[in-house]
Amino acid sequence: MADTSFDIVIIGSGPGGYVTAIRAAQLGFKTAVIERSFLGGICSNWGCIPTKALLRSAEIFHYMQHAKDYGLSADNISFDPAAVIKRSRGVASRMNSGVGFLMKKNKVTVIWGEATIDAPGKITVKKSSVEAPKGTVGEGTYQAKHIIVATGARPRVLPGLEPDKKLVWTYFEAMNPDKMPKSLLVVGSGAIGIEFASFYRTMGADVTVVEVLPQILPVEDAEIAAFARKQFEKQGIKIFTGAKVTKLDRQADSVTATIDDGKGGTSQLTVDRVISAVGVVGNVENIGLEKLGVKIERGTIAIDGVCRTNVPGIYAIGDVAGPPMLAHKAEHEGVICVEAIKGLHPHPMDKSMIPGCTYCHPQIASVGLTEAAAKAKGLDIRVGRFPFVGNGKAIALGEDQGLVKVIFDKKTGQLVGAHLAGAEVTELIQGFVVAMNLETTEEELMHAVFPHPTISETMKEAVLDAYGRVLNM
Repeated sequence: MADTSFDIVIIGSGPGGYVTAIRAAQLGFKTAVIERSFLGGICSNWGCIPTKALLRSAEIFHYMQHAKDYGLSADNISFDPAAVIKRSRGVASRMNSGVGFLMKKNKVTVIWGEATIDAPGKITVKKSSVEAPKGTVGEGTYQAKHIIVATGARPRVLPGLEPDKKLVWTYFEAMNPDKMPKSLLVVGSGAIGIEFASFYRTMGADVTVVEVLPQILPVEDAEIAAFARKQFEKQGIKIFTGAKVTKLDRQADSVTATIDDGKGGTSQLTVDRVISAVGVVGNVENIGLEKLGVKIERGTIAIDGVCRTNVPGIYAIGDVAGPPMLAHKAEHEGVICVEAIKGLHPHPMDKSMIPGCTYCHPQIASVGLTEAAAKAKGLDIRVGRFPFVGNGKAIALGEDQGLVKVIFDKKTGQLVGAHLAGAEVTELIQGFVVAMNLETTEEELMHAVFPHPTISETMKEAVLDAYGRVLNM
């Protein structure tokens, strides 16, 4: 007989769920995780990781096309769409297997099926439509002192833009297309929309992006978003901001979109495919939350600083617990949650310290307050900037189009925001994240010795610029 009683049961095995399970096991809790579709969740199977595999293929294809810029020769450059997709799916499969290994290593029970919380401490699991992997247990009734909901999110659907898996895609179909489109409309310019716009444009598609808000990458600093827009447009991506798609006419193998430009005019655009990338919504339905009276706010579960809901014994982490909907936020919330259950008194999540990354070309990365947000808070600020064109390593790499922007509180010298666009900035941003977590001031950053030649030197130069001491510009 399978064991049915646990200290902690986590519903969902995405980055938040499986990391939570590992940390719970480390702390000595008897732990189980319930999954209905695929170990590793959306991130490992259909999101963060396989999209980076696609973007890596696009990046290498881009460099091959520009071989002569590096004194090299590469003729008759082409790509095999099926092979590109196959590589991405192979990466996803490897991640899926890795999560299974980690569950086994940490002695976490994997329960396969659809979970419903009947009452605090009691869960019913019904058979999933997806075949259960070996080594998992299945349907039945399970008990747990603590139940953590980590069910993630799904693509938001707008009326008139409903995905049909053939002509109108979500990120699921965009990652595994039946064919590479020659023309593409992307609705929404957040991280998901811009990453797919960047991928398909690099692979040769004629790409148009429509964003309802005044700027692309709406959560980013306006100056960085404007810089990125110029780079995208240089690559041939057409961008409409302050506009919306009001209608889609679907033909046999194409779609005609009606676009309202927000200024009283409309236009029509016919494309092979449309990607709807207008955000995601939490998976809060059909888990039993309504019956239990778990508080839902704006489509996500309301939690306190250590991930407790309003119902004792029930917790929530990750996308289902609200923005920012990022894998690393989910992971950290899960650790906070189980450490609080253990009585370790962890620090509550500080959302101002969560970095965001977009893996387009150029890459975008940020942490903390934008310039506009800092001013809105009434802060007297110093702003420093440094372009990649002044950095030797960036020039040597042929990647001299980039910008680092830092924002300091003039009164205290505290670093309150950092915003980057350019090559490998998704790796550089962690330096600023650590600095902010350590409450570093400009003085300490100026005294730090950065290695030469590296792109990271742009980070120090931006700090110097904020205080009138920039050296290489």
